[in-house]
Amino acid sequence: MAVVEGGGNKKAALVAESVALPASMVLVQLFSIVLVLLSKLALNTGMRPFVLLAYRNIIGAAAIAPLAFIFERKARKIPNLVEWGWISINATFGVILAMGLYYFGLRGTNATYSVVFLNLIPIVTSIIAILLRAEKLMLTKWPGKMKFFGILVCVGGTMVVSLFKGKMLHNPWPTHLLRPHTQGAATPAVHHSMVAGTLFLCGSCLGYAFWFIIQVRLAKVFPFKYWATTLTCLSGSLQAFVIGILIDPDKSAWRLNWDLQLLTVVYSGVFNTGVAFLLMSWAVKRRGPIYPSMFNSLAMIATVIMDSALLGTSLFLGSIVGTLLVILGLYAFLWGKGKELQEAMAAAAAAKSASDKEDAVNGDEVGGRELEVRRGDEIA
Repeated sequence: MAVVEGGGNKKAALVAESVALPASMVLVQLFSIVLVLLSKLALNTGMRPFVLLAYRNIIGAAAIAPLAFIFERKARKIPNLVEWGWISINATFGVILAMGLYYFGLRGTNATYSVVFLNLIPIVTSIIAILLRAEKLMLTKWPGKMKFFGILVCVGGTMVVSLFKGKMLHNPWPTHLLRPHTQGAATPAVHHSMVAGTLFLCGSCLGYAFWFIIQVRLAKVFPFKYWATTLTCLSGSLQAFVIGILIDPDKSAWRLNWDLQLLTVVYSGVFNTGVAFLLMSWAVKRRGPIYPSMFNSLAMIATVIMDSALLGTSLFLGSIVGTLLVILGLYAFLWGKGKELQEAMAAAAAAKSASDKEDAVNGDEVGGRELEVRRGDEIA
């Protein structure tokens, strides 16, 4: 009876996890959608990108630090000089280059356009890893072919979004709730050219790609992910503060009031750095590194709709076609990447099993020899 109850509890836990995992990833995408829209509004009201970065990462560090105290309380809390160096480099690429350039690109373009580049991050990361020979592209197998096909389609979709507008589609929304507010408070800095914004977004993709590669090295040097994230946020906040002061020493730019800018800082730090990090870590542990990226298309589609409905961004045929191509290419790439990870895990498991069998055989041989020696001693 106890066995049946134990089996029932395990089955119920698996069912609950199968529901909770996709629900948590949908929630992460919802956090991302709201973050992009809030950040766009805050930047339109004149908030400086490095001000947003500095305050966001302070809040993010405060949100992650309790997790470090709970789950890694026995870990070494003070890094040495080498570890601090890798943490600082991690902050430079992950905060200053990846997030900072994205904010500049978002300020010069719009939410719909910028979210396309967020979905290119896995593609760009893989390309950089292939160029650095940290990853191989096996075109002789189907997974490698699908990855290559996905890369080509994503690049083509991005070019369509960037270079081809096409016919402007009829906007079905009767009103735009946030457009009057953003138009009234916008500054001339909002109206950067699309070319400059595109370059910033491309630079952001490169920053994210190198950031993911650097995190692999950081995990080997300092294998405490919560403490590493907390210290990376603090280092990134300090770097953003120094760069922001050098670019714009005006003290009024750093003053936060009880308004949209403060809401954006608190929301991004707590939900996008704290809660989203925890949910994604859990999903990666249970389903692997590809799983969170499978839900990225939800953010793309929802951002297009909300950007048009709330901010009144015009929709063009080229944007819709390019976005669909990016989604198609992303899923083709993720399918190939997932199959390669499965094959690598199967090969590693087979190698471990063969090694265990060889150790068992060697152990039996050694045991047999020892037994023969003992018998010889007894006869003598």
